Amino acid sequence: MSEASDLRMKRMPLMNGAGQMPALGFGTLIPDPAVTLSATRDALEAGFRHFDCAERYGNEREVGEALQEGLAAVGIAREDIFVTTKLWNSNHRPERVERAFEASLERLRLKHLDLYLIHTPFAFQPGDEQDPRDPNGNVLYDHGVTLLDTWRAMEALMDHGKCRAIGLSDVGLNELKPIYESARIKPAVVQVESHPYLPETELLEFCKEKGIVFLAFAPLGHGARPGLLEDPVILKISARVGKTPAQVLLAWAVQRGTALLTTPKSAVRARESFEISALSEHDLGEINGIQTRQRLNKVVTTGVPGFIPQGR
Repeated sequence: MSEASDLRMKRMPLMNGAGQMPALGFGTLIPDPAVTLSATRDALEAGFRHFDCAERYGNEREVGEALQEGLAAVGIAREDIFVTTKLWNSNHRPERVERAFEASLERLRLKHLDLYLIHTPFAFQPGDEQDPRDPNGNVLYDHGVTLLDTWRAMEALMDHGKCRAIGLSDVGLNELKPIYESARIKPAVVQVESHPYLPETELLEFCKEKGIVFLAFAPLGHGARPGLLEDPVILKISARVGKTPAQVLLAWAVQRGTALLTTPKSAVRARESFEISALSEHDLGEINGIQTRQRLNKVVTTGVPGFIPQGR
């Protein structure tokens, strides 16, 4: 197998014998339902086998439909793909977790999930309103439930055989460590924003030490302009190796030992995102030497995801 194939086909072992996660993942945060359908099908045809969803994205039905059609068209089985979705903040109360999980499963038209994540460590007021606010526009938090309470309910899903792995999203070490130490079933995956402007090195090292898969979202800087795709270091390496800036950034993410999520919205972009090749140690060192530091999504401080319009 070539170095390029190694990156494209790399799989990350999950703890507790929960199988393996393809390192290259397709993120489904796409506001338009029609684009969700076409982009998900295009990603499957391009070679993506890892699909990341969320209740909060509001498009699980479209993703489920696209996967059903795409699996038949490509000629592969459900077992050949890895599907994740996430528990939203308004469902953190333990009695709400299983119901939310089952609703996502129904919308996705699946019988089981490979991975279920707590979308953020923040509990919102429980109910059907996903973005509960007071008259002044302030988020209504639920202070009657802890993250560990919610985690225990996630563990129960595992006990019942409803999903193969559980994990956390949008957390830092301060939230991860207490859960890891108290958990009966350890988090298999941690999903956070990460790219050369936000390498999250300390969190990554902790995950590697504990056997937790580090799953990076916004590996291209969420397309911010100016940003990573115009960074002089990335552009120089791109020209030198004959790959696009996006391909350089995705290769860096996989080679440093993380899985990643990217969201190409066309067949051309999906093929580009999948056709990555290994970078040299010199190239990796230059990227690691980038000094710019920027967080694009403030969800880790508020629980409100910055890439999703309010009131979605």
